[in-house]
Amino acid sequence: MIETLYIEEAIVQHPRVLEIIARFPQARIIHCGRYGEVFNPKAQNFRLQKQRPALILAEKYRHFALPIPEGYGMGASKNYYFSHMLNCLYDCRYCFLQGMYQSAHYVLFVNYEDFQQEIRQLCQAHPAEQVHFFSGYDCDSLALEPVTGFAGHFLPFFAQVPNAWLELRTKSTQIRSLLSREPVPRCVVAFSLSPDDIAQKVEHKAPPLQRRLDAMLKLQQHGWQLGLRFDPVIYHAGYQQQYQELFEQVFALLDANRIHSVSLGVFRLPEKHFKKIHHLYPDEKLFAGPLANRQGKMSYHQAIEQEMLDFCTQQLLSYIPQHKFFPCAS
Repeated sequence: MIETLYIEEAIVQHPRVLEIIARFPQARIIHCGRYGEVFNPKAQNFRLQKQRPALILAEKYRHFALPIPEGYGMGASKNYYFSHMLNCLYDCRYCFLQGMYQSAHYVLFVNYEDFQQEIRQLCQAHPAEQVHFFSGYDCDSLALEPVTGFAGHFLPFFAQVPNAWLELRTKSTQIRSLLSREPVPRCVVAFSLSPDDIAQKVEHKAPPLQRRLDAMLKLQQHGWQLGLRFDPVIYHAGYQQQYQELFEQVFALLDANRIHSVSLGVFRLPEKHFKKIHHLYPDEKLFAGPLANRQGKMSYHQAIEQEMLDFCTQQLLSYIPQHKFFPCAS
């Protein structure tokens, strides 16, 4: 899978670095001063790199946990995201990461303990409140779990911090490490879901819908709390039938009473990111839809967006109570 490893010189003897080197004995190893030397230069070919991305092993020095954008979250007043990785194993056409980063290489920050220290400090600063942390913002939380051991390291930590909640956002079926341990009560494994026909067209390299649902069922039967993330909803002729069938499929398989939360959001991208992604994939039908620039974000025309949100909201609230539903800000 990984043919090239870039490693910052300061961490060449870090235990996690040595474990990953041992996992890829045939990989070419290149040392660098800082990961930005490889990751940040302009004029990189994102599409070419995406075919054979390298893994960059790095150390993060600050901003371990950051406040999430206003209007997001799952009901708590204190919400943060943290990124142990930059970039994703999958190649979803709507993903903002393609417009945000110059490189398609993966960056893994190996100093997990520094993330945990800052997370603990934030929780101690708000001892009377539940503090939510979201780990799937700049990557997929579980897709590279066999390599990173991220969940295996962070789940025991979150289990010990009494007011800390963790969301693992994923499309992955890499759930072995979760099934091999007791569920963490304050962890939500949140799956991004799209109708199968849409997923096949725009969620390249991601597991098919049915495999995600099978993984979710195993997790729910094992006792893990699940989140459903219908985001982004993609407009097309006949979207009502496809999303109605998706919701029926999901709730026919899973126990709705044991779903932690459901979020809903339409396709949207910052204008700058949209232009860059459109340049990468000029023939992508997704970008030929009825889109408009609304306050610096590319999304559907407001009437279409409202129609989609109203339809999907009505459908979802026939399965779940209002207090579990969290529409995302556009």
